[in-house]
Amino acid sequence: MTEETHFGFASVPLREKQSRVDEVFHKVASRYDLMNDLMSVGLHRVWKDIFAARVKPPKQARFRHLDVAGGTGDIAFRIAKAGSSGTEITILDINADMLEVGRQRAAKCNFEARLDFIEANAEDLPFSDDSFDAYTIAFGIRNVPRIDKALSEARRVLKRGGQFLCLEFSNVDVPLLDRVYEAYSFRAIPLLGRLVTGDAESYQYLVESIARFPDAESFRAKITAAGFDRAAFTRLSGGIVAIHSGWKL
Repeated sequence: MTEETHFGFASVPLREKQSRVDEVFHKVASRYDLMNDLMSVGLHRVWKDIFAARVKPPKQARFRHLDVAGGTGDIAFRIAKAGSSGTEITILDINADMLEVGRQRAAKCNFEARLDFIEANAEDLPFSDDSFDAYTIAFGIRNVPRIDKALSEARRVLKRGGQFLCLEFSNVDVPLLDRVYEAYSFRAIPLLGRLVTGDAESYQYLVESIARFPDAESFRAKITAAGFDRAAFTRLSGGIVAIHSGWKL
């Protein structure tokens, strides 16, 4: 029997999901950051500032950081600014178009010498065990076909004492806001996608993928099941997003 998973609200063979996700991000890469601003009314910048500030790279010692699904560089640039010449950041993404956007942005910001861009899969990281001091993934894990495998890989490549951090959309827990947010997501965001990028279908998938993602408590349980200690989460903006964390102790 063919193993299936979800692609938005649709059921698809597991082996097909990654290629379908890749196609979505090939389509949206050039307008990805603009659409983030429009869809979140700029809030994604605040969320990312709060998220990246959790990393705290040291000012003197060497610090190796891995940012997964971070193609355009939004999280990596923030960490690079907070760190020092000893802060080494690897940006990994499965989508070449997203990585190219990140490289171009890095060149404009004079960050290219401090960042390493790698095209690879979050489920099969091309690094040795115990390689990194911290691992981040922002708005990417819900698009991974096998989330449990990605979490296991995250723990494998972290050093002892290393921190796992994930920023992802979550379950709104404020009465009335949940209904407003749902209506906005399913009515306004695909329309914005069509008006700005000419592509409503990709943004329909993105809002469906948010709705299908586990609630904060359930995702914390997954992080614990992957072997992380002290799994926790912090809700932001009424639960629209959550910062999840865990430690390899």
